[in-house]
Amino acid sequence: MKVGSRERSVLFGGLLLLPFFATADAPLDDELTAAMAATPNIEAGKQVFKLCVVCHLTESWGVIDGSYPQLAGQHSSVIIKQISDIRAGNRDNPSMLVIAQEKVMGGAQAIADVTAYIQTLPMTPTPGVGAGERLGRAEKLYFRKCAECHGSNGQGDKKRFFPRLHGQHYAYLLRQLRWIRDGKRRNANPEMARRLGKLKENDLVILADYISRIKPPAEDVAPVGWKNPDFK
Repeated sequence: MKVGSRERSVLFGGLLLLPFFATADAPLDDELTAAMAATPNIEAGKQVFKLCVVCHLTESWGVIDGSYPQLAGQHSSVIIKQISDIRAGNRDNPSMLVIAQEKVMGGAQAIADVTAYIQTLPMTPTPGVGAGERLGRAEKLYFRKCAECHGSNGQGDKKRFFPRLHGQHYAYLLRQLRWIRDGKRRNANPEMARRLGKLKENDLVILADYISRIKPPAEDVAPVGWKNPDFK
């Protein structure tokens, strides 16, 4: 989901989007720049991650029902951007803001630390998927609407803040596609909103299903039954 100028006006998780306008905790440009420039401390990030496990769980795999996205394996730049947007009031997410605000999570260094730790975690081997219908059409939709920015395998682009999509839960993907189409995700890229605005509901359903079935590289995926050894 491309970062654009419209996002400066108020982008998994990405967790819960409600009609709530957050008070800016810090200017986006300053905090985003500082967090991106910081040298992350993964051990410190492990401690900050304790704030995240209630919703995203100890493996950072989120919830199959889509209430919380998988964060494991996501580009750290993407998570930094999302936290910064929430703290700056550019993304509506009251439940996340409770945790992400500076007085709880810490400053730009803490953002860099926790996102670096999350990036070390392997992805779930069993993401939630849809009904598996019309996947041929869905593949064509993906390459027409999504692959230009998110890549042919859903790998995203960390330099341009485009998230990895492969291996994400179907229900979460579908909710985000709907919200972006309907203008409910205020920091979404305008071009993405324009492209999705032309799709019917059934197209969003099969598109989310197709994306959830794209396989991440095998080395990025945990074995079945894996548990995060840092949180026994």
